[in-house]
Amino acid sequence: MTIPTSINRRNFLRTSSLIALAPSIPLFLRSSLAGTEANLKGRILVVVQLSGGNDGINTVVPYADEGYAKNRKELRIPTDKLVRINDQIGLHPSLRSLGQLFEERRLAIAQGVGYPNPNRSHDVSMAIWQTARMDPTEHDSFGWIGRALDQSVANVVSPPRSMLVGDQSPPVAIRGRKSAFAVTDRLTDLQLKSKRSLDPKQTAPSTSGKDDQAAGSLADFVRRTTLDAYATSDVLAEVAAKAQAGTTRYPSNELGRRLEMIGQLIKADIGTSVYYVSQSGYDTHAVQLPTHERLLGDLSNGLKAFLDDLKAAKLDDRVVVLSFSEFGRPLIENASLGTDHGTVGPVFIAGANVKSGLYGTTPSLTDLDNGDLKMSLDFRQVYATLLNRWLNVSTEPVLGGSFEPIAFL
Repeated sequence: MTIPTSINRRNFLRTSSLIALAPSIPLFLRSSLAGTEANLKGRILVVVQLSGGNDGINTVVPYADEGYAKNRKELRIPTDKLVRINDQIGLHPSLRSLGQLFEERRLAIAQGVGYPNPNRSHDVSMAIWQTARMDPTEHDSFGWIGRALDQSVANVVSPPRSMLVGDQSPPVAIRGRKSAFAVTDRLTDLQLKSKRSLDPKQTAPSTSGKDDQAAGSLADFVRRTTLDAYATSDVLAEVAAKAQAGTTRYPSNELGRRLEMIGQLIKADIGTSVYYVSQSGYDTHAVQLPTHERLLGDLSNGLKAFLDDLKAAKLDDRVVVLSFSEFGRPLIENASLGTDHGTVGPVFIAGANVKSGLYGTTPSLTDLDNGDLKMSLDFRQVYATLLNRWLNVSTEPVLGGSFEPIAFL
């Protein structure tokens, strides 16, 4: 699907019903409209969460490590079927499209990514990844993306700064103190069912004589939020109405559909900085091989289609994709032809501006930590790199400390 060039944020700001309301638009909105043009070239981060704990050993396969064949009797992937990265490592056969991205210098693979004293609970580990905090008391507060976007919140007519595309509950990762987020699984989800006329008295700014207090008042915040909701509804209605079939063919599965929708929104240039999507099913305790093959195929083909779509639209230089899972799986397979909860795993970073390659040390399958793989990179190093070198925000307020970036950007 492609979006006609006539649909972009510039045209939206010219033609939106809000402009017709110009006399009654609050001053803080009118004064900011002129500055929106500078945001048209903003960078975008797309996060793909692999929910359930992806088996990293059978994803980025250390086939030359003697521990692989020795311990993976039933789940071992034959060497001749792997997508070889080098003479030590190969990708799962279903990741052929990611292998092409690697050859095209559009994919980086961070190896052995985790955190100290790992937790094997899905909920706890996911909370750690989403908040970038180890303290359980902070796991229900604000997320790493929300904190990052809080640093650049401005009074501008635009859709939310982050958006979950899916039917799940909003992840803590996108929850911020000031930055707004949205949740949608269809373009029509965020379109207002009925549009009441906006009373000028309702949209006029406070006039108490104390300009600073009025601008920051709860009443003005509500007015601003209401107008932003109408703005979002208008532009999504236009995107949905004028989307056309394009040259890029997305996989006909749930992840492919959602990535296609994100591509539509990016091409419409609505101003959202972070898109978040989740692919579930990675908790492969039993009969892992067919399930894992399908999931990785959907992921690989979906990401390739998404990045090729943006490349065709000449927008791929604005987007970086991060794909992670809350933990990996252990080396030893279980009696149910599956794997149980583990610790570290690989992380994928993709995009035109990514410095392709392998980062971190490949975890040894013979030198283990109580049966689990040893950590090579802290996930907060991945975040620090994205925050500092891609989103251009300060890392310490987001991550609660300083972490050495990685050279993939």
